[in-house]
Amino acid sequence: MTVERQPQVEVRRSTRRRRTVSAYREGDRIVVLIPASLSRRQEAEWVETMVARVEKAEARRRPSDEELLRRATALSQTWLRGRAIPATVRWVDNQRSRWGSCTPVDRSIRLSRRLQDMPDWVVDYVLVHELAHLIEAGHNDRFWAWVERYPHMERAKAWLDGYSAGARLAGGDT
Repeated sequence: MTVERQPQVEVRRSTRRRRTVSAYREGDRIVVLIPASLSRRQEAEWVETMVARVEKAEARRRPSDEELLRRATALSQTWLRGRAIPATVRWVDNQRSRWGSCTPVDRSIRLSRRLQDMPDWVVDYVLVHELAHLIEAGHNDRFWAWVERYPHMERAKAWLDGYSAGARLAGGDT
């Protein structure tokens, strides 16, 4: 059973804003910017409209579990000589301290939903990392030799380290 989570919404009114309404994702919430002159009814209508727009745009960018499996298979072919063959790849909500995990016994890979708003090359790095565990279970030199085949590895690791550091400073999850 999937539980639908309602996003947190923050409305920011501006006296400088005259007509335009905009919205964007900021962490776990959606920020809606509106003119201060709007009524509460107009605000409610715009919030509903703008949250739907943000969520629709995000849904277009986020691959499904099936697309993740295809993506992982392609990454294995490109960077790991096709040696890592996952049975399943899926998004999960219960990983707050890691980006991904792999169970070599059943060849399953799980990615934290926190990755969904990150650049594709970061998600691909995490996929390659987890795929490499299907070849080498531990984090030994042979494992890293496989992961290092991915050309954006250093950049993606730096991105994730920076994100984690920022989240710690902000008091959020890493």
